[in-house]
Amino acid sequence: MSRIGKLPVSIPEKVEVSINGNNIKVKGPLGELDFDFLENEVEVKQVENEIIVTPKTEKSSAFWGTTRSIINNMVEGVSKGFKKSLEINWVGYKFEVQWDKIVLSIGYSHKVEMKVPAGLKAELDEKQKNVLHISGFDKQKVGEFAAKIRAKKKPEPYKGKGIKYVGEHIIRKAGKTGAK
Repeated sequence: MSRIGKLPVSIPEKVEVSINGNNIKVKGPLGELDFDFLENEVEVKQVENEIIVTPKTEKSSAFWGTTRSIINNMVEGVSKGFKKSLEINWVGYKFEVQWDKIVLSIGYSHKVEMKVPAGLKAELDEKQKNVLHISGFDKQKVGEFAAKIRAKKKPEPYKGKGIKYVGEHIIRKAGKTGAK
């Protein structure tokens, strides 16, 4: 039995949900998302202000919790939104936000430019200039874009220079010791 799948998804005010066959559409103040679930495996129904996901067979329990989590993320995304924060560390490394692109100065001979996907917003922190916030209503897009930025210069274990998530712990290595 899925502990996550058993939980109903509560629908907040200002969020509209429509279920047509194997497609669910969620519309809220921040945007609109849709998802095609496996109709043979799970059943999705709306009861008043809740969405209930139930498995159709014993073997379909693998899709039960996943489907419920995706629908919950959709509802949360169109009502509150999601945010990932990245931090850049080292001398001369910096983020710049220009219109619809991010410019990274990360120790290469050139600056790296990345276009911000539609539906996402990138902004620098007001207090700390080395922190970049990626926000949007689609959790998968926010996480994927933040991961692409981090992949441009992953934090290295000796000095910790590179791009990391805010709050991420980088395991440090000792480095070389002098010959005796």
